[in-house]
Amino acid sequence: MTGRLHPAEPHDAPWWRHAVIYQIYPRSWADDNGDGIGDLPGITARLPYLADLGVDAVWLSPFYVSPMRDAGYDVADYRDIDPVFGTLADADVLIEQAHTLGLRVIVDMVPNHTSSEHEWFRAALDSAPGSAERARYMFAEGKGADGSEPPNNWQSVFGGPAWTRVTEPGDTPGQWYLHLFDPGQPDLNWENPEVREMFLDVLRFWLDRGVDGFRIDVAHGLIKADGLPDWHERTGMLGSHEEEQGGDTDQSDRAPMWDQDGVHEIYRQWRALLESYNPEGDPARDRILCAEAWVEPMERAAAYVRPDEMHQAFNFEFLESPWRADTLREVITTSISAADAVGAPSTWVLSNHDVVRHATRLGLPIGESRPNGIGIGDVQPNAQLGARRARAATTLMLALPGSAYLYQGEELGLPDHTAIPDHLRQDPTFERSEHRERGRDGCRVPIPWEAGAPGYGFGPSAQTWLPQPEIYGALAVDRQQGVTGSSLELYRTLLSLRRELDLGVGELTWDETSGDDVVSFRITDQDGERVRVISNLGADPVAIPDGAEVLVASSRLVDGAVPTDTTVWLRR
Repeated sequence: MTGRLHPAEPHDAPWWRHAVIYQIYPRSWADDNGDGIGDLPGITARLPYLADLGVDAVWLSPFYVSPMRDAGYDVADYRDIDPVFGTLADADVLIEQAHTLGLRVIVDMVPNHTSSEHEWFRAALDSAPGSAERARYMFAEGKGADGSEPPNNWQSVFGGPAWTRVTEPGDTPGQWYLHLFDPGQPDLNWENPEVREMFLDVLRFWLDRGVDGFRIDVAHGLIKADGLPDWHERTGMLGSHEEEQGGDTDQSDRAPMWDQDGVHEIYRQWRALLESYNPEGDPARDRILCAEAWVEPMERAAAYVRPDEMHQAFNFEFLESPWRADTLREVITTSISAADAVGAPSTWVLSNHDVVRHATRLGLPIGESRPNGIGIGDVQPNAQLGARRARAATTLMLALPGSAYLYQGEELGLPDHTAIPDHLRQDPTFERSEHRERGRDGCRVPIPWEAGAPGYGFGPSAQTWLPQPEIYGALAVDRQQGVTGSSLELYRTLLSLRRELDLGVGELTWDETSGDDVVSFRITDQDGERVRVISNLGADPVAIPDGAEVLVASSRLVDGAVPTDTTVWLRR
C-alpha cells in the first residue's frame, strides 16, 4: 500500500475537521457534592485540566432528567438536568466556563427512544390503541389468536425480547411496544411528524444555550423497515451476520432496525437547523453533528457525513481493528477514502463508554472477538502489554489527518476494572443477558485524581458509584503530572505537537519502504513541512532513517531503533 492517500487542507480549515474531542462520562468524571456520583459542578471545576491537556472540545454523555435505567440514555426530559448532576444553571456555567477556556461543548442527543418515564410514554399508556399518543411510539398488535406473541422476533441489543406487552385500562392484556434496548427505553416512531418537530425544538433549546454541537446516539436506528419483518441474526449494534463473521452487507441482508435510508432525511433537516445558527458561514462558529452509527461497509457509513447531513461519524471500524499492521493500513485507507469521497473528515477513536478500554483490549490475544466487559473468572488481559500497545496505538491515531476522540482517563493509561463484583454491576446488559455478558461498567469507573485521597480524589467523600481498582492509585493525575514518560505527559506532548504541526489537516502518503509488520506514513502540511510516523507491530526493531529527529516516541527506543509495539514521530 503506497502513494498519496489524502491531500492537505488549509491551515484555517473549520475547527471540526481536525479537532481533538474529549468524552466526559458525567457520572465518573468528578463529584462536587460527595454523593459518589459525578456532576456538572465537578466537571466545571476540572475544565482547566482539559485546557492544559490540549484538547479542542468536550463531549458530555447524557445529563438529562432520567430514571437512570441505562445511566442516562433513557431520557425523561430533554430540556432539564437530572438533579443527580445539578441544574440548568450549572449547565449554563459549565458552557460559559468551557468557552472562556477555549473549549467547545458537544452534548449527547438520544433520539431513538425516550425513557418509559417520559410524559409522552405515560400518556401513551393511558391512551387507547390507535390514539395520537401511541402513534408517537412503536406500538403494535401481537401475533396469535389472543395477541399473546410479540409482533416479530426481534431481540434487544441488551438481551431478551425487543417487545414488551402493556396492560390496558381495565387490566386487560394489550398491545406491545418496541424497545431495541431496555424495556425502559421505548422506541419512538420517527415516521410521525410530531416526533420530528419535538426534537427540532430540543436542538434549538440547547443551541440557544450555547452548545457547539451534538453527538447523536444510535443515529442509524431511527427508521425501521416497512412491515417490521423478522430478523434471524443477532441484534447487535451492527445487526447483521457481519458482526460475527465479517463480509459485506447489502440491502437484502441489512438488519430491518438499522441503517434504513429514511434516516438521512432527518439529518438533512437537522443540518439545516444548525447552519441557521451561523448565517455568516464563519467556520469558527460552526455547530456540528456527530453520528454514532455502527454501519458497515464504510461507504454506507460515509452516507451519514455527506455535505448536507452530519459533520462527523465515529469510525468504529478503526476502534474494532485488531493489532495487526495490514489490518490497520487497510482500515486507515478505506476510512480516509470513504470520507474524502463525500468531502468529510475522517474520525479516529480507540475507546468510549460502551467498549472495553483499549489499554485492556489490546492486552487480549490478537484476533479474538472483543468482549462486552470482563469480570471475575474471565480470561484476564496482559496489563503490561495492553498499556504498551495502547500508547503505540494512540500515538499512531493522533498523527492521522481528521478529527480524533479521546475517552476520559485514557490519557492516564487507565485500564478497565476487570474484577468488579457481579453484585455491584449496574449495566442492564448484565441482567438482560442472564449474566452471559458482563456489560460496560468496567470502562465507566470514576476517574482517579489524587492517589492519597479517599476515592482517589474523585470527590470530597470516599463514595464512588462504582468501585475503583487499586491500580488506579498509581495512575492518578497527581502521580503522573510532570513525570517524564508518564501516560499523561505523552498525551500532552502528542496533542501539543499535533496542533503545532497541523497534523490534523496534513496530506497522508504511505511509506513505500515499510515492512509487513510496520505501519509507516508521512504527513505533509501545505507549506511542505513533513512528519514521518513509524508504528512497529512486528518482533524485530525497525531502524530510524539517518538524520531523522525524534519528536516523540510511545516507548523508549532501543539502540536508535523502534522496538516492538512502539510508534514514533520523526522529522528530517
